[in-house]
Amino acid sequence: MARFDNRRTYKKDLYTRNQNIRAAEVRVIDSDGTMIGVKPIAQAIALAKEQDLDLVEISPNAVPPVCKILDYNRYVYEQGKKAAEAKKKQAKVTMKELRIKSRIAPHDLDVKIRQIEEFLRKKDMVRFVVVFHGRENQHKDIGMQILNDTAKRLEALANVDGGLQQMGNRMSMTFVPKN
Repeated sequence: MARFDNRRTYKKDLYTRNQNIRAAEVRVIDSDGTMIGVKPIAQAIALAKEQDLDLVEISPNAVPPVCKILDYNRYVYEQGKKAAEAKKKQAKVTMKELRIKSRIAPHDLDVKIRQIEEFLRKKDMVRFVVVFHGRENQHKDIGMQILNDTAKRLEALANVDGGLQQMGNRMSMTFVPKN
C-alpha cells in the first residue's frame, strides 16, 4: 500500500497564493501588468476573485511583498517551460582524454592532434597525456617537447589550463577551447 509523502513539494506548491499569503499588506500588479498599488490582503484577494484568477506572491522578500493577479496553473506551466529552456541552453562541458607513449611516430601524433582539434571545436576540454614506460622515464624531456609542440599547434583553438603537469610516469596538459 502506497503512503502519501507530505514532505514532497509539488509544482503546484512552489508559489504562495490566495489565503496562504501571510503578509498584512501587499503590492498588487494586475493581470495585464499595471501596478494597482499597496492593498490589504483581503482586498487584493477580492480583486483577484472578481477576475476569476489567483493572487500569487511573486516576490515574497520585498517590503511589502509583491503579488500578481494571474492564472496560477498557467503561471506554473510557463515557469517550468522557462526553466527547461534555460537548462537546454546550458553548456555541457565534458573532459576528453587522449594518451600517447613518448615514442609516438610523427604521423600518429598528427592524427591525435586532429582528434584534439575536433574535440575542441565541439567545445570539449581535452587532457593530453604522455605516458612513460620503463627506461623512457629517463627521457621526460621528449614528453615535454611533444606537449609544448602540441600547445603551439593548438594555439588558435585552445588555451592551456594549468600548464604542464607531472604525476609519476605521466605528463599531461589540459586544453580549454577558446570562445
